Amino acid sequence: MRYNYRYRLKPTDELHERLAWTVDTCRQVYNHFLHRLNRVDGTSAYSEQKLLPDLKREWTDLKDVHSKVLQKVVQRLYDNLSTLKGRKDNGYRVGELRWKAPQEYRSIKYSQTGFKLNNTSGRPVLSLSKIGDIPMIYHREVPDDATIKEVVVKQEPTGEWFAVLGLETENDAPPKPEKPKKCVGIDVGILMYAHDSDGTAVEGPDLSEERDRLERAQRNLSRKEHGSANYRKQQRVVARRHADLKRKRRDFLHKLSAYYAREYDLVAVEDLDAKGLMELPSNSRNRAGAAWGTFLQMLEYKCEREGTHFVAVDPRGTTKECSSCGVETEKPLWVREHSCPSCEFEVNHDLNAAYNILARGLDQVGVVHPDSMPAETALPTDTVVSAKRVVETGSPVCSEAVRPSRVG
Repeated sequence: MRYNYRYRLKPTDELHERLAWTVDTCRQVYNHFLHRLNRVDGTSAYSEQKLLPDLKREWTDLKDVHSKVLQKVVQRLYDNLSTLKGRKDNGYRVGELRWKAPQEYRSIKYSQTGFKLNNTSGRPVLSLSKIGDIPMIYHREVPDDATIKEVVVKQEPTGEWFAVLGLETENDAPPKPEKPKKCVGIDVGILMYAHDSDGTAVEGPDLSEERDRLERAQRNLSRKEHGSANYRKQQRVVARRHADLKRKRRDFLHKLSAYYAREYDLVAVEDLDAKGLMELPSNSRNRAGAAWGTFLQMLEYKCEREGTHFVAVDPRGTTKECSSCGVETEKPLWVREHSCPSCEFEVNHDLNAAYNILARGLDQVGVVHPDSMPAETALPTDTVVSAKRVVETGSPVCSEAVRPSRVG
């Protein structure tokens, strides 16, 4: 299995300058090979990497950059080109690869060699070839059975440096159960971030204070003279406000997704087109802030890691369809209760959708699970869990709710 562990680096001023110089040199190498790509036919990542030794003799500064780092710069260019061609083949309108400005190129990658975790005088450091020993905040141990395959060093817009260790373990993911017992369907929304088929409604995180601070910082930035020292200083303030917002949101999403991946044998969700939802004419800010796409990505890889079935189902009609009898009823979004005119089943609007998502997930996997859909149609009582509890503990308390059965 592969993991990514992220650590904060605390370089000295000298190491900071060395890191910044290495990143900028790699940016220039990227632009150099992009220039060749646009003017030389038949190039490939492998053929261009073979030119690096000769380039070092002409460009002597490159001798102070580890060879694997330079190879990964070339590989990065051709990976970007492959991604661009893939999007074009899928019908998207794409342009061309552009030269990287300093603010657009912020990371370097070591692969296989050139790095090592050391303990110097009781202080953990990340040793990088051609750069030096960089102190780091070692907030969690690397597993004993894990091998570090690569290291990505990145500078955030705030000016902070981070290292992402790509780990690989010999242990495979636990097998997924053939007959999952604990199954859940999750409907994501804005009023309640997640509403599952067990009757638990999880509130989204309150980021109003972070947004207010960000907006004030952006207004102050707009008053500065563009390019001045005060302008650049305020840019860092805006970047820190963005980082605060992002960290709090991702902390919430990590803990919520980890809970569902660990506590259930099967998790069914809607296969949402997050980008398409962003392009809808109204309420796009709340949709962007919800970060549903990020949540589903986190949930998917954590389910894979924990040996949990992850099922993404067709979202069409999950709110309209009655989870008891299957009859579709048109209702506007502001109607928060589902009341079926056919079978008179009444339930919360989002809970009804969660039931349908779970039923579709079980059908898609081919699992017969009678215990998950009892024959009662009483109105269940939801348990509302605040985002604060999720952030603090990472484990919202679920209560068993009575689920309806599909009749007829």
